[in-house]
Amino acid sequence: MDALDLARWQFGVTTVYHFLFVPLTIGLGIFVAGLQTAWHRTGKEHYLRLTKFFGKLFLINFAMGVVTGIVQEFQFGMNWSEYSTFVGDVFGAPLAMEALLAFFMESTFLGLWIFGWERLPKRVHLACIWAAAIGSNLSAYFILAANAWMKHPVGYEVVDGKARMTDLWAVLTNSTALAQVPHVIGAAFIVAGGFVLAVCGYWMLRTRAPMWRGAARAALVMTAIAGAVVAGTGDSSARLMYEQQPMKLAAAEGLEHDTASAPFSVAPGIEIPGVLSFLSTHDPKAVVQGTEDLQRRFERRFGPGDYRPDQPVVFWSFRVMIGFGLATVGLSVLGLWLTRRRRPFPEPLSRALLLALPLPLLAVIAGWLLSEIGRQPWTVAGELLTASSVSPGVSLAEVATSLTVFTLLYGGLAVAEAVLLTRHVRKGAEEPEPAPEPERLEPSLMY
Repeated sequence: MDALDLARWQFGVTTVYHFLFVPLTIGLGIFVAGLQTAWHRTGKEHYLRLTKFFGKLFLINFAMGVVTGIVQEFQFGMNWSEYSTFVGDVFGAPLAMEALLAFFMESTFLGLWIFGWERLPKRVHLACIWAAAIGSNLSAYFILAANAWMKHPVGYEVVDGKARMTDLWAVLTNSTALAQVPHVIGAAFIVAGGFVLAVCGYWMLRTRAPMWRGAARAALVMTAIAGAVVAGTGDSSARLMYEQQPMKLAAAEGLEHDTASAPFSVAPGIEIPGVLSFLSTHDPKAVVQGTEDLQRRFERRFGPGDYRPDQPVVFWSFRVMIGFGLATVGLSVLGLWLTRRRRPFPEPLSRALLLALPLPLLAVIAGWLLSEIGRQPWTVAGELLTASSVSPGVSLAEVATSLTVFTLLYGGLAVAEAVLLTRHVRKGAEEPEPAPEPERLEPSLMY
């Protein structure tokens, strides 16, 4: 094992930790804004209780996401300086827009929302949480646009060994980004919906308070709709993968040779004929390229080297993503059916909702592994190899030390997050504090 291997492990470990918080922040912010909107429109007190309850959970998760995200930037300079030098001109614009526009918008309005209770007019206060939630989603857009450029670089030229951006609009409207952004954000709403369902399931097993049923029903609807979005955008992503990242597609299916009417492998040895070709091109008879044939073509095009990703990881990540994602969405559809026409939540369903917490988190992490490991051995497809991206002056010992420190630090943060969230969930949605009554003057002081 060399410094490159450890640098990849470090980036993978820190990103997986960070990605535990990001999708929950994206989806939960919109859910909290929806609850506050319901309170604003109806004046019903239980909506206010739920807004403050899930709002605190959102704030805990947001804070952890910010802390874990800071380290990502330092790694580019420490371990991946050659990569940073190559992509700096292209990445500068979307990352600056993410920081100066989206993140500042999110954090500023979130601060106003936190301290604006009883201080800002109700409509202004409501607008603050919506602005913060929209900022989270805008932030995701700019980050994903930059990430999509690594898979399908557009709007640039290479000058003196560095990528120079020639068309910002092409970068921001990259076809890969336009498919990836709704897919990832839809998955984030499934994660947030699963989180809310698990919390509501826990409380519905302890109390018959109707507000938990209402929150659970809203989360079921959100998760089911997000599942439809993810499925639709997943279809678009599969066709783009066929055109732009054929090696990833072949590795995800374990397809070694070019095959017409390529089958979809449910598991090793279990295949459905023609399904992979149909998913890739909408033609069940189309030819899908295989890893071994692509390897020979890439060697002729790019020179000697192994251009195949880690196939077992890519293969099983794809199936974990689909399986756990479908399980979560299926649970939400089943829950909507069982609770139609104001029917109560059966106890077995309430217990099953607890599974909605880990399943979508595992699905999005598996999706990230599929996306990033499937791109290997490239950091920028067709332009920059991962082996050429690592910092030349960093030793194995230095990377091992930082990997150990970051892993322990992030492990501690994950434990802290779990403790804070668990403590707040068990505390429950408290009765809101009554508004102070107007001060009454004594008759003797009125004259």
